[in-house]
Amino acid sequence: MLLVSSDRVLDAAQAALAAEHAAVYGYGVVGGRVGDERRPEATNAYDAHRARRDSLARTVRDLGGKPAAAAAAYALPFEVPDTAAAVRLAADLEDRIAGVYSDLVRASEGPLRQDAAGALREAAVRAVRWRGSGVAFPGLAERL
Repeated sequence: MLLVSSDRVLDAAQAALAAEHAAVYGYGVVGGRVGDERRPEATNAYDAHRARRDSLARTVRDLGGKPAAAAAAYALPFEVPDTAAAVRLAADLEDRIAGVYSDLVRASEGPLRQDAAGALREAAVRAVRWRGSGVAFPGLAERL
């Protein structure tokens, strides 16, 4: 059996928390730019990321860490002047979230690993909905 380093788990949980902070911020931008027909989808994703963020803050405390605070603002990967860019941003946010949860799956075990795998799956499904297509290995695309 592989032993899990508590520092590695805490680092991965902190990274996931930081990514959730960024996703919450990013979905604020998405919600402001996406068309009316997709606004409910953006709102649901925003709410899901807020819930995951809050859960991860508790997890970090349970692991003995101090939860990373959200930044006042985040640099977006590209300008978001319209609905099409907002949809691209939403897919990008979900891809990034999938990546950090992939790391948390690798670093953890037990219930935390199951939660991280669930979050990775949710992010992959949301990315497909935003993009209209999926990737072979969600969370690993940038590492191949």
